[in-house]
Amino acid sequence: MALFLKPLIIFLHDSCLAFLSLLNHGASFDEDADGVPNRLQAFINGVRISIETTWGRQLRSVFIVPLFKCLVASCLIISLLVFIEGVYMNLVVLYVKLFKRKPEKVYKWEPMQEDAELGHESYPMVLVQIPMYNEKEVLDDSTDETIKELVNKECAKWENKGVNIKCERRDNRNGYKAGALKQGMKYNYVKLCNYVAIFDADFQPEPDYLHRSVPFLVHNPTVALVQARWRFMNANKCLMTRIQEMSLNYHFMAEQESGSTRHAFFSFNGTAGVWRMSAMVEAGGWNDRTTVEDMDLAVRAGLLGWKFVFLDDLMVKSELPSKFKAFRFQQHRWSCGPANLFRKMIMEIIRNKRVTLWKKLYLIYSFFFLRKILVHFFTFFFYCIVLPTSVFFPEVNIPAWSTFYIPSLITLFIVIATPRSFYLVIFWVLFENVMSMHRTKGTFIGILEGGRVNEWVVTEKLGDALKTKLLPQIGKPRNGCFQSINSKEIMMGIYIMCCACYGFFFGDTILYLYLFMQAVAFLVSGVGFVGT
Repeated sequence: MALFLKPLIIFLHDSCLAFLSLLNHGASFDEDADGVPNRLQAFINGVRISIETTWGRQLRSVFIVPLFKCLVASCLIISLLVFIEGVYMNLVVLYVKLFKRKPEKVYKWEPMQEDAELGHESYPMVLVQIPMYNEKEVLDDSTDETIKELVNKECAKWENKGVNIKCERRDNRNGYKAGALKQGMKYNYVKLCNYVAIFDADFQPEPDYLHRSVPFLVHNPTVALVQARWRFMNANKCLMTRIQEMSLNYHFMAEQESGSTRHAFFSFNGTAGVWRMSAMVEAGGWNDRTTVEDMDLAVRAGLLGWKFVFLDDLMVKSELPSKFKAFRFQQHRWSCGPANLFRKMIMEIIRNKRVTLWKKLYLIYSFFFLRKILVHFFTFFFYCIVLPTSVFFPEVNIPAWSTFYIPSLITLFIVIATPRSFYLVIFWVLFENVMSMHRTKGTFIGILEGGRVNEWVVTEKLGDALKTKLLPQIGKPRNGCFQSINSKEIMMGIYIMCCACYGFFFGDTILYLYLFMQAVAFLVSGVGFVGT
């Protein structure tokens, strides 16, 4: 080891001295027979200083360049895997659209009729739970006395109208949302219910929500979950919410739709869904071992053979986080949680004997490894590390299909889900690359069970989706755009900007155009000029 480090240190020391002399006094090269410089010369006050470049050339050719080529090859393989997965999901969606394979045609569905004698008592009992924590919008973990009073008044108002409503409070936040939902299942009145509908505090279902969703559970005893789609009421709030809308619309159109159609399995979104009580009990109920208790329950129920139904045309109004800090916390939880759950459940999936080998492969490779882990690493390392660094390695060829054609097709798939935002596609690409840094970090923490693996920060929302006067909206923030400085984004922006400048002056491709734009995206995010 010492034999290797000593000449390396000497080479770096001499290179720095020679570089300084070059800036002030000029330089010349001695070349070998092949025209490759092997001695760097500089003159200071008439005295010639020269250093051998052999060590640098050998280190670059023997170690650095091959390593970089391996990184590029790995990224190209992952790029193909991501592309194939995207094509597969979109072909399933196309099949559903062309042959009109709506859930009503695949599963038995009949509207529930009210009995003339029994009235509403002829309907199945559905428990509606709204887990919340200090949200001004009912399982209540709130510690803010003002919010407690608001919730009490609202519950009392509906109770006076004859609605069977209860506000259950805990004196702690153990297990966060999963802990609140788990505690909510222990009350005696829960035993009277066959199904449970779950909504986050900012969600507003339509009056016919249960009439359209519950029949799938009533008439199909193998169905455990009916999931509705989210509709974003504040999507036009700012550019960041428009970009979120594009990503989430694609999630529902492609991932949820294809999973429901092809495998009768997808991840529960944690809200706007109705569960069969018996399926939840058989799967073990809510578990707070990760911050994605919704996905945890869905995977355990799926391994028992229960089926899930996604309703693309049943939409529930919701709100998107419009503050960059809140969005970062949300994305950390959404990337860290699945990675940590994969670590905890992979052996349980492998040993499971109640589902087919095909479904186990789908869960391990497609659902978890590719979509929840590999895609985050690939997006960040390829588009934010490998591509910028490639300007220093002109001898390494990165094919155009990996940098333009495949990314363009994948982006086209995503834009199809939100046609009105087609003109924002460049902003979507750049911002998604910025967020991939946080998702990669969260995924690392989840896999390695780092210090923030169980961190739960409630996603702050401004109440823009509340069109009623039931509860007051949160005042809009008046912070200056430069008040919050994000050092990680700034460091990445500076590095990519340096690569862009090098590519502009010394490169022979137009890659620097993309690098300049990506650097600006990181820097703008770094100074907090994103969101409201």
